[in-house]
Amino acid sequence: MTFASFSFLLFFLIVLGFLGLLDLLTRKREKLYQIISQYFLLLASYFFYGWWDKRFCLLLLFVTVSAYVCALAMEKWKRFQRLFLGCGIVIPLLVLAYFKYYNFFVSSFCEAFGIENAYALTIILPVGISFYTFQAISYMIDVSRKEIPVMKNFVKFALYIAFFPQLVAGPIVKAKEFLPQLEQTRKITLRRLNDGVQIFLFGLFKKVVLADNLSVFVDDVFRVPTAYSTVSVWLAVISYSIQIYCDFSGYSDMAVGCAKCIGYDLPRNFNVPYLSKNVSEFWKRWHISLSSWLQQYLYIPLGGNRKGTFRTYLNLLLTMVLGGLWHGASWTFVAWGTLHGLALCVHKCFKKMVPGKQKSIPVTVLSIAGTYLFVAICWIFFRAESFTKAMLVLQQMIPGHVGITKYFSFSIFAIIVVVLASAIAIFSSKRKKIRLDGFYPILDLSKFWSLVIIWIVAGLIIGLGYVEGSPFIYFAF
Repeated sequence: MTFASFSFLLFFLIVLGFLGLLDLLTRKREKLYQIISQYFLLLASYFFYGWWDKRFCLLLLFVTVSAYVCALAMEKWKRFQRLFLGCGIVIPLLVLAYFKYYNFFVSSFCEAFGIENAYALTIILPVGISFYTFQAISYMIDVSRKEIPVMKNFVKFALYIAFFPQLVAGPIVKAKEFLPQLEQTRKITLRRLNDGVQIFLFGLFKKVVLADNLSVFVDDVFRVPTAYSTVSVWLAVISYSIQIYCDFSGYSDMAVGCAKCIGYDLPRNFNVPYLSKNVSEFWKRWHISLSSWLQQYLYIPLGGNRKGTFRTYLNLLLTMVLGGLWHGASWTFVAWGTLHGLALCVHKCFKKMVPGKQKSIPVTVLSIAGTYLFVAICWIFFRAESFTKAMLVLQQMIPGHVGITKYFSFSIFAIIVVVLASAIAIFSSKRKKIRLDGFYPILDLSKFWSLVIIWIVAGLIIGLGYVEGSPFIYFAF
């Protein structure tokens, strides 16, 4: 069950209908509404997750119970706090390591020493495992730092881990962002429905109209890059940069929209990342929930920038390498993370050598273009099935290679849409004298032109949506 499916639409309408009816039946009894709605949402979340494979629900429950029990034990037996903290972190990590990395490390070890690989296992990767294990780990660390109290209500804690809008592909929600909401009575309102539906629709447009149509061209070129000309390969690389942005930010938008419709707020996960002027800024705008998680729970505990220049660079590099490995059990993901880690180190070094000054418009434009070019080239390693395929794509990008020249119409359309959306974001922020915001301006549906825009978006989704669309890219992580 994915957001871009009729089965999800039916599921979500049932959720909305039940919560709306419950609100009517429990008027002036807010505590009762809160309790029943949370039990219902927990059951709905497990049903949503079990749609892929019911066995995965047991794994999700195991991770939830282990974190819940370890946190309670930390509070009760303070003398053994480090022991229970270690258990609460190691258990989710072991689960993640087994399902996601066992075959990768075994095969890598066997290849390195020339041993026949007789230890590989057939393991089904549970969807979204990287996301809910990270949430369980961050909860344990926040409790140990006394940033949040221990959650003693199991239903509320289980709902935090399993909340269906963000369960399978984020955003990675920190406990201090979500658990306080469960102490409040969160209801469906017309204002929230208005905002949530609009955010969901724009996310759906990015996914089924832009990302899924682009995937057809991208898949063809990356499958046999040597069959295409230099121009076509460059267009495919640019197309993939737009595809992965529209795919993942589209999912995040839909997750935020769904949550808002039923009364809950999820954090923003993207903020026009391709307008970044450097790689450091890019990681403050791209997959914000992951980059902030890596900073708070990996980079800073490693020492951050507190232990000298060399350790700062080493910590940056190690954080990004592990961040790359988080995305997938493949050396291409490690290479992708390493490239970004090295770029962050170079930028940090450059900032020390060249004090920050007010940049002119041409310098800013060149900085944005250079950052985008670096990010787009790095995406090749993210997308390629192997180093061999990645190197073939890079070689084919060198001017002079001949082959099929294909100007994919949806690539041109997507580029125009992304450029226009970025220009509107810049204009809107300048006009309102605010910083760039990753969310689209919410329209006032009482106005004629706002309704026209919404119906145009809905029409484009129905008319141009790719019906055989690919699954969300981040479902694999």
